[in-house]
Amino acid sequence: MTQHLPLLRQKPDFSDDVSGLIYGYRFTAGQTPQSLTVQQSCEAWEGGAKEGGFLWLHVNLNHAAATRWLKTHFDVDEDFFEEILHGSHSTRIERQNDALMAVLNDVTFDARETSDENATLWIWCRDGLVVSARFKPLRLVERLIGKLDSLGLASSTELLAQLLAEQEDVLALIVRQSNQYVDQIEERLLGQHIKSNRSELGRLRRTLLRFQRLLAPEPAALFRLINRPPGWLDLNVVQDLRQFTEEFTVVLNDLNGLTERIRLLQEEIAAQQLEQSNRTLFTLTLITVLALPINLVAGFFGMNVGGVPLANNPHGFFLLVMLVTIFTCAAAWLVLRRRDKG
Repeated sequence: MTQHLPLLRQKPDFSDDVSGLIYGYRFTAGQTPQSLTVQQSCEAWEGGAKEGGFLWLHVNLNHAAATRWLKTHFDVDEDFFEEILHGSHSTRIERQNDALMAVLNDVTFDARETSDENATLWIWCRDGLVVSARFKPLRLVERLIGKLDSLGLASSTELLAQLLAEQEDVLALIVRQSNQYVDQIEERLLGQHIKSNRSELGRLRRTLLRFQRLLAPEPAALFRLINRPPGWLDLNVVQDLRQFTEEFTVVLNDLNGLTERIRLLQEEIAAQQLEQSNRTLFTLTLITVLALPINLVAGFFGMNVGGVPLANNPHGFFLLVMLVTIFTCAAAWLVLRRRDKG
């Protein structure tokens, strides 16, 4: 197999579609990023140690040949692909042998929609090379592609740090959109329009908690990397990672504050609904109490027995109406007095 590798590298039909290469870029100090094909990527990597700079290869893992191409031509660790197959999808960055391995996530979020989508990006970074792999398209990669010319990236770790910053922007945008949506619900709450707000807040809170688990970086892995970075990792990049950790902590605190605010609004809506239910129940109780004297008197006088009082009195009906009215007013007074004391 080894003796055929040079022939494999030069096969003209081993194209971008076969290898799964979506984007290939070569970064050189003082120059704009150069877009590369499969063959140009292999040639640039072979001469990269002499000419400096670094490569970024973004591949589609749905192509069966993508893994083999990366292993064969760029010596990507087997552990990286094992992590893709069996590892967790939560956001993290950690040391993997003498390289860096990161997992980032991108989500499609709308506070008013009940469904959302997420996609995962796996990144393998070493001195002079960044490999990013995905199954589904990610917007954070597309946004970064549009800004490459203006960023002036000088090392592979700077590109990794920029991808981490894009991940942070995704979470910050979710927090901002959710805050605006919660503000609208709070305004409706003040206006007593609470019919569906509680269920909407519950759905939003569950979604935000899931995004927090998905997008928040694992602190233990990040701290281990900061404390024991690879020897080739520049100290400035380590400082950038520390700053990224602090900024992400701020965003997570905002997210925790938002979820707590949603919980308080849910409790307020539940309290208002309980109060409304109590008022309705009191009204029904009052009607029942007011109707009780009438039902009792009607039952007694409706008995088909002898000795019914006032049966021969010409003013009997009016006397009974007065009697029922007095009892009804007394019952209403007792109920209302008891409510005021409570």
